[in-house]
Amino acid sequence: MRLLIIQNTVQKKITDSLKNVDNILSKVTDETIDFIVLPEMFTTPYEVERFEAYSQTDTSETITHLQHLAQKYNAYVIGGSVPEKTNTHLYNTSYILNRKGKIIHKYRKIHLFAITYPNGETFDERDTLNAGNRLGVFETEFGKMGVMICFDIRYPLLAQKLTNAQVSAIFVPGAFNQFTGPLHWETTFKARAIDNQLFMIGCSASSASYGNYQTYGHSLIVDPLGSVIDSLKDQEGYLDITIDLEDIPTVRNKLPIQKMRKPL
Repeated sequence: MRLLIIQNTVQKKITDSLKNVDNILSKVTDETIDFIVLPEMFTTPYEVERFEAYSQTDTSETITHLQHLAQKYNAYVIGGSVPEKTNTHLYNTSYILNRKGKIIHKYRKIHLFAITYPNGETFDERDTLNAGNRLGVFETEFGKMGVMICFDIRYPLLAQKLTNAQVSAIFVPGAFNQFTGPLHWETTFKARAIDNQLFMIGCSASSASYGNYQTYGHSLIVDPLGSVIDSLKDQEGYLDITIDLEDIPTVRNKLPIQKMRKPL
């Protein structure tokens, strides 16, 4: 299963962010791509006061472009996330598209990010966004896959629920920052992979992204034993990785964590 993990640079204009994604993809040989993975808020400066202005619907520019990418590359698209606007609410939403460009799932971030930094400054998505309440599981020809968004990864029970739903990989569009990233980014991906013995895929925008929020970057993929298969630094780029889902039953048979889990 071939994955392209795109660490794009968010631009001031949505159109320019989409062009940036296209430019990165143009560097990749396009035969037999299975999944294109994009970052959290990949066309939106990660600042709560900007979410409304950059908001999208199912027929807006960003989603239409994701449909085009799915069709062009004949690949599933994990559409990072966008501020999704409904009639009454604004969500942090990941659109999942199949190879024909059809929207097959929308995952709305359940755990909204909030923090007080050491200097006393605060950031709280709840100021403008609403939380989702539905598990991120979707079907592919490879079996079920899971999705969560950024702050969700800090909640082990959410990852366990996805595992109980029989997903083989959990895609995590994220936007850790220069404070939380060095502390917890790689550690949380390894922890969730080890706990659940599956693949964890993290995709972030580059640190050069537009706006005041300092994105960490460091997109990565972790295997079912908790080892980092490959990762980026903070600059724009991509990971082109082929994984074997048969690694999952192999690991689980040798180290039967899932089989021996007790209800508490």
